[in-house]
Amino acid sequence: MEFVDGNRITLLRNGTEYFPALVEAFDGARREIHLDTYIFAADRTGRMIAASLMRAARRGVSTYVMVDGFGSRELDRKLVAEMRAAGIHFLVYRAKISPWTLQRSRLRRLHRKLAVIDARTAFVGGINIQDDEDAVRPVPPRFDYAVRIEGPLLRGIYPAVKRLWKLVAATQFRSRRAEARALEPDARPAGSQRAAFVVRDNLGHRREIEDAYLDAISRSRTEILIANAYFFPGISFRRALTDAAARGVRVKLLLQGRVEYVLLYFASRALYGTFLDAGIEIHEYHRSFLHAKVAVIDGQWATVGSSNIDPFSLFLAREANVVIEDRAFAEELRASLLREMEQGATQLQRDRWAHEPLPLRVATWLSYGLARFLTGTFAYGRKEEFA
Repeated sequence: MEFVDGNRITLLRNGTEYFPALVEAFDGARREIHLDTYIFAADRTGRMIAASLMRAARRGVSTYVMVDGFGSRELDRKLVAEMRAAGIHFLVYRAKISPWTLQRSRLRRLHRKLAVIDARTAFVGGINIQDDEDAVRPVPPRFDYAVRIEGPLLRGIYPAVKRLWKLVAATQFRSRRAEARALEPDARPAGSQRAAFVVRDNLGHRREIEDAYLDAISRSRTEILIANAYFFPGISFRRALTDAAARGVRVKLLLQGRVEYVLLYFASRALYGTFLDAGIEIHEYHRSFLHAKVAVIDGQWATVGSSNIDPFSLFLAREANVVIEDRAFAEELRASLLREMEQGATQLQRDRWAHEPLPLRVATWLSYGLARFLTGTFAYGRKEEFA
């Protein structure tokens, strides 16, 4: 992980801030756009983003969109055809996935959310291209974050999107004829923030995001604040948190309080007792669906990105996070998290947890056992991490 100075990084809260910023950047593009996303929906937000991409392509901007074949499996083919007709180069990452062949390779998904415009502005975060609000369930918008980046960090972000496009295009036998020559990233200082771009892939960066977390946790002295949608850490991560709490660090976890994915929801709750016994605070977010994947440590270190702290993100998927060492940014993110915790979360008390109803405890431990089995089977043999 390489930190570079001179960046300007802007925190974006939820789709209400992220989507307008993205459209503005696309509408201002002059030469090239790259967009990688797990989910691209054909809803109101998806069509708004697609329209801005098509406007760019029609005025001559080289425009590349890559979506995940599982996350975007329901994307309207007519919308894809419209984008391609407008001149957008569109790829699907691992298009086919069969429920009858649970091969590990099929679970390696494109989960990162990245956009790079003219090799001078980038967006990194956890927000998919879909409506923030649930059309079926009347709840407030999903709680999530992204960042807008300008400055020297583009030297690491821009080549990452170009490399993956070339790799996927080659494996799908797509011609390179339409691919524009790579631009020179605009690495001029744009601010004063120190940051690093960290990814997880299946080549040379299998543990980069996890290691960034573990290093920061091991050096923590006062406070660890983690907000994570799908939280099912392995032994190393759990031990790092409990060790921090044992040396007097206040550890707060803001976790999903609504059931979205049943198995992971109940499996993660099997770990609550260990954390509560160690003095770690657990706050369950109920106001809406928690989708954030962020952390603030000691009011100085912060991360925003796509990586959950679970086997899928840490061992299988392609992920991207930004780590920022800047007190002003960290305090802004921390204040936002504390405000959401106060307004939309409930702290879990140890005595109440110890007396959970029997059916809930049974569901919890059955889910934990199944999650451990699946992790050992598919997550590169790292079953020992979830003993």
